[in-house]
Amino acid sequence: MIIEQEISSLKVGHYVVEIKQQDGKHKLRSPSHIKSTAVLKKLIHKGVKTVLIDDEKTIVVELDNITEIINEPFIQLPANELTPEKLQSAKHVLTESKAILNRAFSDAKNGFDLELEPILQVTNKSVDAIFNNLDSLSCLVNIRKKSEYLLEHSISVSIYLTLFSSYLNIDKAIVYDMAIGAFLHDVGKIMVPDDILNKPGKLTDDEFFIMKTHANHSAEIIKGIEGINNLSYEVAAFHHEKLDGTGYPFRLKANKISKYCRMMNICDIFDALTSNRCYKDGFTHIKAFTILRNLAEGNNHLDSGLVEHFIKAIGLYPIGSLVQLNSNRIAIVERRNQSDSTRPGVRLFFDSEKHEYQDTEEIDLSNSDKFIVKAVKASDFSLDMDDVIEFLAKQA
Repeated sequence: MIIEQEISSLKVGHYVVEIKQQDGKHKLRSPSHIKSTAVLKKLIHKGVKTVLIDDEKTIVVELDNITEIINEPFIQLPANELTPEKLQSAKHVLTESKAILNRAFSDAKNGFDLELEPILQVTNKSVDAIFNNLDSLSCLVNIRKKSEYLLEHSISVSIYLTLFSSYLNIDKAIVYDMAIGAFLHDVGKIMVPDDILNKPGKLTDDEFFIMKTHANHSAEIIKGIEGINNLSYEVAAFHHEKLDGTGYPFRLKANKISKYCRMMNICDIFDALTSNRCYKDGFTHIKAFTILRNLAEGNNHLDSGLVEHFIKAIGLYPIGSLVQLNSNRIAIVERRNQSDSTRPGVRLFFDSEKHEYQDTEEIDLSNSDKFIVKAVKASDFSLDMDDVIEFLAKQA
């Protein structure tokens, strides 16, 4: 069956008959299968928008690990500086995102169709913000309210996925579609009873069965959005699938899970691990990285190659994260250090022994006898990240 397919939904294994819509004048030599992601990138680079494919000739290409992207050129993440102005601009985007997502959740709960346009606009704005300044928006995932986990988790996963995609040098047009899927991936949780969704203890088997239905609900809700892209749908619908086929709701195996969905799964788990919930505090980034590696190498749930790239993309000590120095001072990471990720640029602001805020001091750890002892969270010292950011802004 010949069908028209958007370029962002084209996959390795599809049989392309001809180019349907494009900005340029690229021509195919002959109908053929897409044999690699490099071919997909070339088509995108040439301005191809849609193609005709013969769906009956689609072949399954084994993708047990992402070997093709390992040697792709990566973006060298710039040493951007965290400033109060950048934070304020980023907070506006975050506030707008929460308002639009809250409306989407409300519409889904009441059985209304979701409107794509406002979601499209705010996710595009987030993607553009990250591509223009990789750290100004991503640092805000550290400023979280336990009471708003469902909203902020969805937004943070979208931010992480965009940052990860930028690092892997994925075309921006594709990232726009991925970001929408990440933004909406948990909309189905609105259908899960609150006593199960927010239960502080371990779920029973029956409760976990109900919890898992959120993935089905998300897939159904998103598929019903007029104009939704297939890639956006897959990123959301497959975010709990595992390479060994034990995931849900479709129990897909490795060869059925695209690179983009594998990336999404890593971002989703990482944010869940590092988030504060109403009943628990999140792990530090380093602890979460260890868990991701175990899920990849020990359990074959995640793609090990992509996990390693994700860790590099996020950074050992991400901008906006907190660290404790050997002087017992607490600092916020302000700048990356490309040559030595263990010695970033930081700003001291809190004395952990006296348990008090102090005048801030900027330090380049690459030229200092001070060093990071460990990554910490604001809650370790009964601090609120909103208060921390406000204090830093006043000091600046």
